[in-house]
Amino acid sequence: MNLLLDTHTFLWFAVESLEENLPQATKELLEDRGHSLYLSPASIWETAIKVSTGKLQLPEPIVRIVELQTVANDISLLPIKLSHLDPIETLPLHHKDPFDRLLAAQALIEQLHLVSSDDIFDRYGVSRIWLK
Repeated sequence: MNLLLDTHTFLWFAVESLEENLPQATKELLEDRGHSLYLSPASIWETAIKVSTGKLQLPEPIVRIVELQTVANDISLLPIKLSHLDPIETLPLHHKDPFDRLLAAQALIEQLHLVSSDDIFDRYGVSRIWLK
């Protein structure tokens, strides 16, 4: 399965102090090397903004976390393509968060399963997975 990680999913998977938030079944799904894991630069950007505004504290810079995790857990960065931006104009405004709207568009265009606890994505017709 091809899995796109929502921002919180990546952080809960990658940062030891946050891992208690990730259900064991979802963690096992992500650790299964039979699946391909993807992370959007939008999630890195969103995290950097939250750190800079004081809404989130991380043990090290997000870029360093991403560098380590892409190697340790074989996570691929999913580039933002023009084709991902096209549906943004027509996606219903179920969610005003621009980062989540981009993740929804990427998941739809690339036919990826989005790993997220946020059920708002279901309204977009995204294939969302969250195991408890």
